[in-house]
Amino acid sequence: MSDQSDTYAAILGATAPIEWKTLEPHFAAGQVLSVDSGLDLVTVAEAFTKDDGATVKQWMDAGQVQLTPDAQAADWHERDPDNLWAVVIRPWVLVQERVVRH
Repeated sequence: MSDQSDTYAAILGATAPIEWKTLEPHFAAGQVLSVDSGLDLVTVAEAFTKDDGATVKQWMDAGQVQLTPDAQAADWHERDPDNLWAVVIRPWVLVQERVVRH
């Protein structure tokens, strides 16, 4: 296996579904980053792990990765969705609401 696929696999193994109430204290601390559903959560986490600032900046400039806005947090608090996935890349918690395909 290459280093890249090892890193990807390790991060993939660390992702998990999560409830918003578990994320709320991290949100209050300003540590929750929302990842657009059009991106691969693991790829984003890998870019953070590898300190790929150029790629992360590009996503942030496009609004695809951002500090979770208050409105989003309020929405998740109200809806309590069961399709939130997260991974910790210290000091951040990256969270994504996965699109449910039928």
